[in-house]
Amino acid sequence: MATTFTDPKDALAGRAARQMRDHFGDSGLTVRQKLALTCRILFDGGHDSGLAGQITARGEAPGTYYTQRLGLGFDEITEDNLLLVDEDLNVLEGTGMPNPANRFHSWIYRAREDVHCVIHTHPLHVSALSMLEVPLVVSQMDTTPLYDDCAFLKEWPGVPVGNEEGEIISAALGDKRAVLLAHHGQLVVGACVEEACNLAVLIERAARLQLLAMAAGTVHPLPHDLAKEAHDWTSTDRRYHANFAYHARRALRAHPDCVAAEVTL
Repeated sequence: MATTFTDPKDALAGRAARQMRDHFGDSGLTVRQKLALTCRILFDGGHDSGLAGQITARGEAPGTYYTQRLGLGFDEITEDNLLLVDEDLNVLEGTGMPNPANRFHSWIYRAREDVHCVIHTHPLHVSALSMLEVPLVVSQMDTTPLYDDCAFLKEWPGVPVGNEEGEIISAALGDKRAVLLAHHGQLVVGACVEEACNLAVLIERAARLQLLAMAAGTVHPLPHDLAKEAHDWTSTDRRYHANFAYHARRALRAHPDCVAAEVTL
């Protein structure tokens, strides 16, 4: 006999949240494994653009982070060929050199102690939207984790290999979790790799939806209170872990070489 049909929404939401805490937790993967899987997830999600883009995560020691080796595409990254670098991009572990554009990641990590993963890519639809010099418009339920959480940098500062670009991009991001970079691409951050990976998948989907909707007619805004509720409901660590595990299982089926040991998700 059903007993919840008269329960208010907040009670049902609380019940679901408790169940998610019981059923979804950290995967137990290492940071290296999570980064390698993220590279493959985003490659399959249309984020590849040759050798452009960087995916980083803080290392164990202060002022260090993991990143991919310059010369390898996202589809070639494994947990074993990632580099550990310091804020000056000196290689501490691994062989090869990091992408010089990682410099602005150093600025973001310094500005945001809450950030443990930074993803910068040039996916097709985000890049196309960036050419129009218009902000990202979140107007569909699936993409509400980005609602009022995506900044916009309208002026292109040029190739991001200098400290100037680090200052500009980190300032444009501010306290948000994403920024659309005009004439460039996107950047998302997260308190964990799972969060950033999920947002990176969503920002490309949001850009694609926006372009399709703009071509068909007028994009209408979401009601603010409902959109904010959806943003907060979908922005929890348990949802990040559940979403990441799904994407990682798909990536492992297609790219079993990205992690050295067999993992269960």
